[in-house]
Amino acid sequence: MNLILIGHFISKKRKEQNLTQEQFAQRIGVSNKTVSKWETGKSMPDYSVVQSVCDELHISVAELLEGKENAEIQKDEKIMDLLKRIQDLEKQRESLYGILLILMGITLLALSRTFGGSNFKDFLSGFLCGLSLVEMLCGVFVVGKTLRK
Repeated sequence: MNLILIGHFISKKRKEQNLTQEQFAQRIGVSNKTVSKWETGKSMPDYSVVQSVCDELHISVAELLEGKENAEIQKDEKIMDLLKRIQDLEKQRESLYGILLILMGITLLALSRTFGGSNFKDFLSGFLCGLSLVEMLCGVFVVGKTLRK
């Protein structure tokens, strides 16, 4: 997918409807900054608003994804299903990163307990313990962030 091409297509179709970014954003329930990101090719509409975008612009999902009119028509339901699956997989990947960080933190915490006895070993033990806590907190943050989406 060419995000820039899609963004220009969204912009063109929005202007054909005589809508500002603000008006268009209000109609589909997003911010005008989000619409701006789409139109500049920095991001793609989320699967949850793709159908609303297409309905407001009077285009098919296939046309949106191709970034041009009269794109090869496919079943919009199948495309929407694929978009949802891709988004779900990305969410799962982020959750796995968070879980991996938590597990690495637990491993470092266990490793920190094996050191001690001299000043350097005590320092190393404390450093590993602190690092493990930071890693676990980052993991909890990442998992929490993906669950909120």
